[in-house]
Amino acid sequence: MAIPSLSHAQSLLAEAEQRNPGAWVAHSVNVARAAQLIAEQHPALDPERAYILGLLHDIGRRAGKVAMRHVVEGYDYMNELGFAGAARICLTHSFPYQHPRAVFGQWDCTAADYERIGAALLSVTYDDYDRLLQLCDALALAEGFCLIEKRMVDVFLRYAHNGVDPTVHPKWQQTFAIQRHFEEIIGCSIYQLLPGVVETTFGFPR
Repeated sequence: MAIPSLSHAQSLLAEAEQRNPGAWVAHSVNVARAAQLIAEQHPALDPERAYILGLLHDIGRRAGKVAMRHVVEGYDYMNELGFAGAARICLTHSFPYQHPRAVFGQWDCTAADYERIGAALLSVTYDDYDRLLQLCDALALAEGFCLIEKRMVDVFLRYAHNGVDPTVHPKWQQTFAIQRHFEEIIGCSIYQLLPGVVETTFGFPR
C-alpha cells in the first residue's frame, strides 16, 4: 500500500508541527527511529518504510488538541492524499488489542466516525508493520526511548481521570506479546537496539 517518500513525509510532519506544535512531534520522530532500528534487524521489513510510517503515525494531531480523534483525522488525511499504507498505521497504531474501545483518552469524535473507524479497524489483518508501530509507540517518549512500562505509566497517568476500561489489561498483555514476537525474530532484546533507554527511563543525564 502506498506511502509518501521520506522527504514528503518529513514535510508533512513539519507542516503539522506548525499547525499544532507539541511534544507529539518529537515522540513521532523517536517512534520512527525505533521502528527503523528494529526493522534493520528484521528479515522481512524495510527500514525506510518503517521510519516513514513512524513519522506519520500521529499525523492526525495536526488537527489540534485532540484525543482519540487523532486516529480519525490521520486516517482520513492520509487516505485523502492517496497514502493508504500510512492511513492504515494511523488507524492501527493505537490498538495492539484490536478493539475500538481499547484506548486511553476519549473518543472525541462523532458517533458516526466512531462506528466507521471501528469497522475499518476490525477489517484489518495485522502484519508486522502494524505490530512494529504499535510496539514503537510504546517505546518512545518525546525525550527518547524508554522501557515499555515507563511509557504505559506515562499514558495511564495522563488519561486515568477518564476511568479505566477493562480492555486496558488485554491491551497491555498484547503489547508485551508483540515485544516477544519481535525479539524472537531478531534474536535479541529490542532494548539492545535503542540508545538512551536507561537515561530516559530513569531520568539520568546523558
